[in-house]
Order: sequence, then C-alpha cells, then structure tokens
Amino acid sequence: MQKVAVLGAGSWGTALSIVLADNGYDVRLWTHRRQQAEEINSNSTNEKYLQVKLPKQIQAYYELEKAVADVSAILIVVPTKAIREVCSELSNKLHHHPTIIHATKGIEPESLKRVSQLISEEMDAYNYDDIVVLSGPSHAEEVGERQPTTVTVSSVNEQNAAFAQDLFINESFRVYTSTDMVGIELGGALKNIIALGAGISDGLGYGDNAKAALITRGLAEITRLGASLGASPLSFLGLPGVGDLIVTCTSTHSRNWRAGNLLGKGYKLGDVLEQMGMAVEGVRTTKAASQFAHQQQIEMPITNGLHKVLFEDMNPRDVVDQLMNRNKREEMDDLSAFIRTDCSD
Repeated sequence: MQKVAVLGAGSWGTALSIVLADNGYDVRLWTHRRQQAEEINSNSTNEKYLQVKLPKQIQAYYELEKAVADVSAILIVVPTKAIREVCSELSNKLHHHPTIIHATKGIEPESLKRVSQLISEEMDAYNYDDIVVLSGPSHAEEVGERQPTTVTVSSVNEQNAAFAQDLFINESFRVYTSTDMVGIELGGALKNIIALGAGISDGLGYGDNAKAALITRGLAEITRLGASLGASPLSFLGLPGVGDLIVTCTSTHSRNWRAGNLLGKGYKLGDVLEQMGMAVEGVRTTKAASQFAHQQQIEMPITNGLHKVLFEDMNPRDVVDQLMNRNKREEMDDLSAFIRTDCSD
C-alpha cells in the first residue's frame, strides 16, 4: 500500500488525511504532541480539531523521521509561522525524494514570501518548481464528513500537479490542476484578510449589503496585488479566488470569520487569538499584504483598514466610516488594465 505522510494534525490536516485514507493510502499523520498521537491511534478520534471518526488507515506519529520514512508523498499542513522550522527538520530527516505538497494558506511577514518559496528555501533537495500547492473553498468539517468539495492543485511542474490530482481526487473531493502557483497561493492566503473583514462587519451588526460590497471590493484588491506580483487575474475568478472568498466570508466554520466577528463585537486581538486556540492566518497575512501593497504601490484600502484595527487598535466602526467616505471613483478602473493585459493575446 502506498504511504503518504501528512504533517500537521489540525483540522485541515486531519480532513485531508481522511480523503487520502478513503483513496486507499496508508496515511501517517504527524503531530508534535505525543498525547494527540496516542488519542488518534487509540480512539481513531482527534476531538479538539475535528469531530468525526477517523479511518483505521490513519496512524499518528509524533516522531517526524518515522512518519516520513518510505513515503511517496508528503503533505504539509502546518501554520505558516511553523513552515520554516518543520521543513528545516524535515530536510534533515529525509533519505529519499517524495513529492512535496502543501495546503497552508499564508504569507510570511517581513520576507513577504509564499509558502512554496519558504519550503524550497528550507529543503535543500527541492527547488521551487518541485512544490505543489493545494487550495480552494474547503471547510475541514465538511471535507471530514465527505460532503462535495472542489479544490485546485498547482505546480510549475505539470507532472507533479497531475500526481497530486490523482492522489486526492475521489467521488466527494474533486481536484482541478493549474500552473499559476502565484495566483493559487495568493488567492488562498489573501482571502483570509477579507474573511476577517466580513466577520468584523457581522460583529458590528451590518447586513448583507455591507458584506457583498466587502467581498466584491476585496476581490478587486486581491486581484490588483496578485497581478502586480505575476499572477493571472483569471486565477482569482476560480476556486482559490472567488470560491474561497465565498466560503470563508459567509460561514461560521471559518476561523478567520469567527476571529473578525469577535473583533467587531469589541474584543481585543490578543483575547481573540487566545479564545480561538488555533492559527488565524488572516492576522499575519494582513501584516504581510500591507507591506506588499506599500512595496508594489498598490492601493488596498480594505487591507490597510484591517491593519489599523489589528495592529493600531483603531475602532472598526471608524475604519468603516473612512472606507465609505473615500474619494469618488469609477468601479472598473481598478481591474480593467489587468484584464486587458491578461487577455490581450
């Protein structure tokens, strides 16, 4: 039986382990917590993160070297802030060359690097072109229950993307391929910023009109920034763009939405993160995107407004007032230049 290692036993790592187990693979789910590994192996549960019974093909490990021994693929699903540490350790433990796939949605502040770039930097035996990213509208809770879900896998190396597609696709988990890694990764990361904003909007008691505007104008910001960094604007109209925006901005399953909702109700960021108990990628990504926007000279008023709420202790309602009273503009000015460029040939 083909072996696959999944590094990160949170909700998303556990859900993707279920997909792989359903596809007949021997799944090795790694966690750095021994007690969590023992619960998974003894009870076939991971109660803190996902309330479903796990298939017997999933075995948990807390020793990384044993988890990755002789596997044909490694799926990395740890928070962005842990990517460098985990991949550096992984590089020292590997004695063969499995395919590396990641499903982490974030950007590293300061360096402004995407997760695939971080992985290739920390793993000497892998180039950027070797990495595959999996992204799309996918709540872990629904994936764990085998509800219909569709995602995209992307790699510069089309063979690796096809391998990942075959690895995951089944009757309830449909997988498309793409070669636009920049767009797929940025779509998955940047939508978390807009999800925070959607949660804040709901926490403030605003209605559907406000949320629709936030999502639509948020998509414009994401596309502007992504196009300036080399992504195809059309990628942001696909599953990791519009699809992920919809699912993350409109559901209580989304931890970014939940965090934003608490902020909108008046909680401070530190208290929100403590209450969540899991990584809220949108917080770090907001900081990174604000730096990107300044560096690229791209206008991102929603992102900058969220940065003021998160890191400058500005009242969310005051930020909304500022956004609503910006100078008048023509709506299509924001995207038309990029769309013309992308479709010109």
